[in-house]
Amino acid sequence: MNGGCPEMYEESARAIRPRTRIDKTGATAASQAARPEGVRQGDVRMPSGWIQRYMKLTEFLGSVLGPDYEVVLHDLGDADKSIIAIAHGHVSGRTIGAPLTSVALQSIINHSYETQDYRLNFVGVAGTKLLRSSTFFVKDEEGRLVGMLCINFDDSRYRELSDRILKLRHPDIFVETNFAYNEEAAAVQATPPSAESSENFPNSLTELTDHLLDEELRSREANGERLSHRDKLALVEILNAKGIFMMKGAVKYVAEKLGCSQTTIYRYLNRMNGGNESET
Repeated sequence: MNGGCPEMYEESARAIRPRTRIDKTGATAASQAARPEGVRQGDVRMPSGWIQRYMKLTEFLGSVLGPDYEVVLHDLGDADKSIIAIAHGHVSGRTIGAPLTSVALQSIINHSYETQDYRLNFVGVAGTKLLRSSTFFVKDEEGRLVGMLCINFDDSRYRELSDRILKLRHPDIFVETNFAYNEEAAAVQATPPSAESSENFPNSLTELTDHLLDEELRSREANGERLSHRDKLALVEILNAKGIFMMKGAVKYVAEKLGCSQTTIYRYLNRMNGGNESET
């Protein structure tokens, strides 16, 4: 293999900033009891600096905003287990140790955080629910991205309440005809123009990779093992552009899904970085 060493790609996440090592084994009973209901944090050895401050802010915002607002803190020192604090995780179904989302990875890849401090009101998808999502980019003194503070709002129970109130005053058929709520259209209207796709909320590297890979396979109406060499190369290029190979273990999992070896994936990545790669 011509310069396509595995370490080159697995180190890419660490290029954002030096890795912060944190024990995310779960909160102790005593510390959990002292926190407001719905707030979870890893049982960490608190480092000085931004992490401690933003963990407290996550707890505070979760308490103030209430159970329809999920508040999530990501530490980019460990992209595949980036969530280190979360309030009201039932909104997306995530817990401590879940990875970055595809939208978060894309923000890192395209360096959008360099020209903006936050991103507001884009579409989040959690199962059948559409959420209104916003992200604040946490940067160090030198402007490097070190974390993300995200808020995801689920307004479904308010829409249900609105429908019930309307039906108290009008016949059901009148409400359905004149006051139908187009969830998708409303979410799109609240979303600023962007080349990035809507945000999904994976609980693991497997879920994240499956979502991104299956999306591309469906567009080709094919499965991984029946793809040609050229198609597999194109898929790896797309996944690389979306930042999936910043996650540890992604190369192995993608290789399994595409029915090829890890060596083949590294060879594709090497080719994208200017190396030579022979047809196989």
